[in-house]
Amino acid sequence: MRHHHATDTATETQALKSDSFGRISLMRDARGMLFVRRDLRHVPLWLRLPAWWLARREARGLDAVAGMQDVPQLLAWDGRRLDRSYMSGAAMYQRPPHGDLAYFRRARRLLQGLHRRGVAHNDLAKEANWLVLDDGRPAIIDFQLAVRGDPRSRWMRLLAREDLRHLLKHKRMYCRAELTPVEKRVLKRTSWLRDLWFRTGKPVYRVVTRKILKWEDNEGQGPKP
Repeated sequence: MRHHHATDTATETQALKSDSFGRISLMRDARGMLFVRRDLRHVPLWLRLPAWWLARREARGLDAVAGMQDVPQLLAWDGRRLDRSYMSGAAMYQRPPHGDLAYFRRARRLLQGLHRRGVAHNDLAKEANWLVLDDGRPAIIDFQLAVRGDPRSRWMRLLAREDLRHLLKHKRMYCRAELTPVEKRVLKRTSWLRDLWFRTGKPVYRVVTRKILKWEDNEGQGPKP
């Protein structure tokens, strides 16, 4: 794992998010560089193990995509705090890429880059995990649920296809006229993994996150009327 310079002297400039699995803050180090910190030190005792597991998973995912453009770079992970590079932009739902075909073409190339490195993001239905950077480029954040494996394996190919389906759902929302016939077929064909999740895992997920943890979770459903 890489280590960020002078993290012990960093100061918080903005709280970005705080939930049961940690506090996420925008930090500034002694040299004036901005970075993002996930801090687990105030996680409730009963959630420390899953919070640590998710943060460790994110660290491993970021380690696998080191050097890639338009994904966070891992700066440090010590078991309590995870530091990653900051990318200036807004979440997709905050800056919707309406009609922006170039955005979705770049997003697909970015996704292909992840998959070639043996990483499936596994959480791209959420618009909050897609950024529109200041110059309009796409970026992907939040690797807590990322899976690593041999990109040639059937399992990783299945997960990669699900990542692509989630991207195409966003394209359908914001750039529907530009969907290709092949992309439309991909959207129509759901996998057994997706069907199993909606029958079993999804109901449990909703109970845990909304009833117990009180999360307000944007899942990429697009603008509400």
